[in-house]
Amino acid sequence: MNGVKLLSIVSCIRLLLGSGVVLVCLTAGAQEPCSNPVYAHGISHLLPLKYPGDFTHFEYTNPDAPKEGEIRTAQLGTFDNYNSIIEKGRIGAGFETQGALVYDRLLEPAIDEPVSYYGRLAQGVVVGPELAWIAFKLRGNAVWHDGEPITVDDVLFTYEMFEKHGSVAIKTALAGIDRVFSFGDREVCFVIRQDIQLNPTLPFTIGSFNILPEHYWSDHDISKTTIVPPLGSGPYRLVQAEIGRNLVYERVDDYWGQNIPVNKGRFNFDFVKFDYFKDETVMIEAHKSHVYDVREEGVSKDWATQYGFPAVKAGLFKRDLRPLSRVEGLWWPIIWNLDRPKLRDIRVREALWLMFNFDWTNRVLFHDFYKPGVSIFQNSPMAHHGLPNEKELALLEPWRDQVPARVFTDEFRHPNSSGQVTRREILKRALALFEAAGWEVQDGIMRNVETGMPFTLDFIGVSYYSLRQNLSLFQNLEAIGIATTGYSPEVSNWLHRSRTGKFDGNSMRYGPSKTPGLQLRNWFGSAAADEDYGQNWIRIRNPAIDSLIDSIIAADTAEDLYAATRALDRVIMWNFYLIPVGSQPGFRLVHWDKFGEVRNDNLDRVPFIDAWWWDEEKAQRVIDGIVELNQ
Repeated sequence: MNGVKLLSIVSCIRLLLGSGVVLVCLTAGAQEPCSNPVYAHGISHLLPLKYPGDFTHFEYTNPDAPKEGEIRTAQLGTFDNYNSIIEKGRIGAGFETQGALVYDRLLEPAIDEPVSYYGRLAQGVVVGPELAWIAFKLRGNAVWHDGEPITVDDVLFTYEMFEKHGSVAIKTALAGIDRVFSFGDREVCFVIRQDIQLNPTLPFTIGSFNILPEHYWSDHDISKTTIVPPLGSGPYRLVQAEIGRNLVYERVDDYWGQNIPVNKGRFNFDFVKFDYFKDETVMIEAHKSHVYDVREEGVSKDWATQYGFPAVKAGLFKRDLRPLSRVEGLWWPIIWNLDRPKLRDIRVREALWLMFNFDWTNRVLFHDFYKPGVSIFQNSPMAHHGLPNEKELALLEPWRDQVPARVFTDEFRHPNSSGQVTRREILKRALALFEAAGWEVQDGIMRNVETGMPFTLDFIGVSYYSLRQNLSLFQNLEAIGIATTGYSPEVSNWLHRSRTGKFDGNSMRYGPSKTPGLQLRNWFGSAAADEDYGQNWIRIRNPAIDSLIDSIIAADTAEDLYAATRALDRVIMWNFYLIPVGSQPGFRLVHWDKFGEVRNDNLDRVPFIDAWWWDEEKAQRVIDGIVELNQ
């Protein structure tokens, strides 16, 4: 056998590198971390990479796009911080922890593939046997905006700061890292803890965080919020800001990475501007008035009623429903705070679910825009359907006594409704559930049988519309003696109240990624429920859910992943932790027709900031058309 020792216990991990499959078989501990790494230009999960090692640009970009012009988009709320790694403050658009305009990251995702990442700061990446380690080799020409080189010391510093000062979400995402060290001149190794469950998506998580400059932050306090723009390395730098009003970024002419394959044909605008609005109605009117150019319309009523103005009829302004390959999930479902004792009872939560009339809400308030929301993973193979298959049952069976029986017997669906008033038999079912949970209507008020305390619910929402969608629920609750209050505070205050559990009912957008494991742990994992400022706003503490999330994280085949997500989906939905409301049929793109793009509907998102370009002829037509309409 050419000197190769036969081993009785051999572990194999398939690394999808380039267009082929490399099979590495080694025993644990047979190789020192990051010894003799063989780098590839990218890595993928479950399916092979689409782009070969010599690719020059992504297919959804135009490598010959002109570098000129401006794009303006809108944000709702405000901002007061440019330091994205900490929990406090609201980060300004462009300074996000992942995929920001002003920073670079080790790897860049391809948005036309399920889960594939290619080198950005890293010219090469390799994953060790049994996912024992992950190594990156940095490009030699990468520099910060002040001309200083980006080095492995910056990578080490970044992940040290994540560990010391990072938000709950960051620390949860990176909890699997044991240590990080550099070797060679431009190489860095992440050693993975061996006492935790294998997480095949961890390389993508590590590679997707922006790298921060050590020499800048050595003179600044990274544990605090800041309104002084930190030093960056990416395609743009901030040149103008009015706190809570707008942010203007200028393209960096000598950006080091403008011609590497993952960036070629991207970041084409000379200026990117974000305008902030506190009111959605004002935001729409500003869009109609050409104050900004493009955004996603988030309100179905406005999508149906607000885009018939003259510029639309003249073809200057586009209202375009874009199908996407992303997981649509659930559009702002109503969620419950399980730290409220009355909401811990599954019978109460089911009763509240029955009191919500989706068909009426969709017809009257949403103009029949949404599909019925029935899955956390809607619009993807990860969503449950029918009854559990053999693989799902294998995951669910150990928890049979701790999950609702309908997980095994029924496919989750909204209650049957005519789309008019809530049916009488549904209301009777709800009242019976309340009674079984110790609540009954006394003199027109729902009261606890033992204490006499009235049943009340306090709702908050990110906007007026997130409360308006609850109208059928509010009306039906009033009819059975449950008093409700609803308040839509300023966005930063809403975030604070959401993170600290100061609500009974709320709403949250659930649109998982195609590698959702750690994201699900943040949303639904027991550990996250007890973290200050965590993302488990529902405060779920359920060992069955924790186990299923672990299975999702550990899945190394599509079949295993789908079995675990579908099983989790059933457990979450049949526990009535939320009222699912609806799910989007596509991306509601509204924009002035001033730009060029490589149209592709098989994307995770519409890349208008980073892949569109300024079309001088179309832009002039818009300007001339607006003048003509105003005469």
